[in-house]
Amino acid sequence: MRSIRLRRPLVTLALLTIGAVGATACGTGTAAQVGSDNRERAERAERVSEAWDGSEAAKTWREGYFPLDDPVRLPEDAFHNHADKLAYQTRNLELRGKLPDSSAKQGKIRWRAGGVLTVSIDSARTSYEGLAQGKDTRAALVVTGARLGATTLLTSRGPATVPAWHFTLKGYDTPLIRVAVAGPAKPPKSPIKSLTLPSDELWPLAGLVSVSKDGRRVTVRAHHGACDDGPMVDVRESAGSVVLSGWIHGRSDGPCTSNLLAKKVTVKLDRPVGERLLLDAYTGRPVPYKN
Repeated sequence: MRSIRLRRPLVTLALLTIGAVGATACGTGTAAQVGSDNRERAERAERVSEAWDGSEAAKTWREGYFPLDDPVRLPEDAFHNHADKLAYQTRNLELRGKLPDSSAKQGKIRWRAGGVLTVSIDSARTSYEGLAQGKDTRAALVVTGARLGATTLLTSRGPATVPAWHFTLKGYDTPLIRVAVAGPAKPPKSPIKSLTLPSDELWPLAGLVSVSKDGRRVTVRAHHGACDDGPMVDVRESAGSVVLSGWIHGRSDGPCTSNLLAKKVTVKLDRPVGERLLLDAYTGRPVPYKN
């Protein structure tokens, strides 16, 4: 297997005190490829890959709608100023217009590689409320209207065109877009059990951040502590899956605070992800998208 390690220096990370495994904070850095020959990680990754290969869970994952991307697309010129950016980050939106009462209850997801799925779609009001969760409208982004359209989203079956609401923002030439699909199906049960005790040699990943447009670079958040050299991620590729194994490098043996951190780690693949499953070696499940 290959592994990716983050070099230092890195931007300052927020510290989150935990008992075992808890919420994470995000950092960034540049990645450099190094070697890894840990037998424990390699064998676990192989077992996970083989368990999913040809399984009913894999079939369900490839036939359903499981998004691996942010359901929101910002305007092309976002944002004009810090106030607007802060308004979006705090979800402070104000409606000064009428949202359409669309009669469409269903829409179609169309995959680039082929295949169509009919799904239930949210109303404009439901999608708007999913965006406008803040309570302070004194410095809000102003929504003046909406129309039903589409957007492109990365899913478990590759890129797809998905129904989406396009919200018009005052002062912006392009819309704020939110996927209108009522919700993904419940993920299938994994054909292999999760491990139960993290160690320096294998940790669960904190979530999928992004996949590059060419499908060759996958960015995840990987855990580490306050007294080590940072996280690393091993990669095992096969015809049906990409198994990612997160682990911690260079932990100190001295006294250390019990903080759990996470940094973004980008791994390079030999070929595009395509319809292959992105799996976490520790949990034995697909790596969930978390924005």
